[in-house]
Amino acid sequence: MATLLSVNLGRSRASRHTDTGVTGIDKRPSTEPVELRDPGPERGRSGASGDAIGDPRSHGGTDQAVYAYAREDLDTWQAELGRPLTNGVFGENLTTSGLDVNGALIGERWQVGGDCVLEVTSPRIPCRTFAGWLEEQLWVKRFTQRGAPGAYLRVIVPGRVTGGDAITIVHRPEHEVTIAMMFRALTTDKSLQSRLAAAGDALPEDLRRRLIA
Repeated sequence: MATLLSVNLGRSRASRHTDTGVTGIDKRPSTEPVELRDPGPERGRSGASGDAIGDPRSHGGTDQAVYAYAREDLDTWQAELGRPLTNGVFGENLTTSGLDVNGALIGERWQVGGDCVLEVTSPRIPCRTFAGWLEEQLWVKRFTQRGAPGAYLRVIVPGRVTGGDAITIVHRPEHEVTIAMMFRALTTDKSLQSRLAAAGDALPEDLRRRLIA
């Protein structure tokens, strides 16, 4: 059964790897239920109540309301890096178990707990803030080559979620555009970009504009 292991919230901390001088990538599991809701279309606002965003130009907003990463992928990196990786260390709001996050389809919907419904929108693209936070050499290149980026989601139905909640896939679109495939199309294999249009209105608005142009 797919499970939400933890809901992770960031706190602002100083960073020399961002233009703003602060980052919210340092996310820790919440001991209390967390309200997930649509933060609105403007960047800079998280969909997880109490979560800090350090770079308002690059993160947050409806299409990046929350970020999910699989514990299984964290465990793979943990073994490879030889260091403990706690839930939230990749900056994810939701650490999952038993769910194929990278194989999720764009527009796929997950019900988390009793009420909250989320919709998969796009992969996470690694940045220098991520690399600086982990302090691993060539991290952006290594993360990109692995092709397990995790997924951004929009909030369709708001609700309170907490660690231990069940995750149920309640809708799967009929196209074949997965998080992993979109990630490759945006990074290592640009020839795949023409196939992204199959995801239609489920694509993030900025990407839809690019494809149309």
